[in-house]
Amino acid sequence: MDKIFYNNLMKGAQEDGINRYVVGAVIQRDSSVLLLKRPKDDFMGGIYELPSGRVEDEESLDIALHREVEEETGLRIREIKRYLGHFDYKSKSGKKTRQFNFIVAVGEPLEIKLQEHDYFVWVDKNQLQQYPVTDSVKQILGSLF
Repeated sequence: MDKIFYNNLMKGAQEDGINRYVVGAVIQRDSSVLLLKRPKDDFMGGIYELPSGRVEDEESLDIALHREVEEETGLRIREIKRYLGHFDYKSKSGKKTRQFNFIVAVGEPLEIKLQEHDYFVWVDKNQLQQYPVTDSVKQILGSLF
C-alpha cells in the first residue's frame, strides 16, 4: 500500500459525500484480536471496538493509523499488512464518518497502556459474541475468523 492507495480510499469517501475519516487497527496475537472498551460516559459508551481514531486535517491514513494506535494502546506499528475494508456511521455530532480498517503488526512486547479506554481484551472468534461489539466491527473481523 502506498500514498496513492490511501489517497484513493479518501477520494472514494469524498465521492460518497463523506468528509470525516477514522482509521481502525486490527492487532492480532495468535488467534485473538485486541478490542478496547469505550468509557461509559463517552459516545457509544461501554462497547468494545478496534483501536481507532480520527484522521486529522492534512493527515494521511497511514500516519493517522500509526499515531492513533500508539495514543490508544502504547504500541507501535511495525507494518501495515492489509486493508480490510470500511464501514460508515454517524458521529456523535451527526457527521457522516467512514472508518478504514487495517491489519497491522506491532512491535514487542505487547504491553497495552490504555489512555482513552476503560479496559482491553484479547478475543478469538468464539469469544466475540460475549462482548458488546457493533455489527460493523463484527463484519470486519469476520474476514479474519
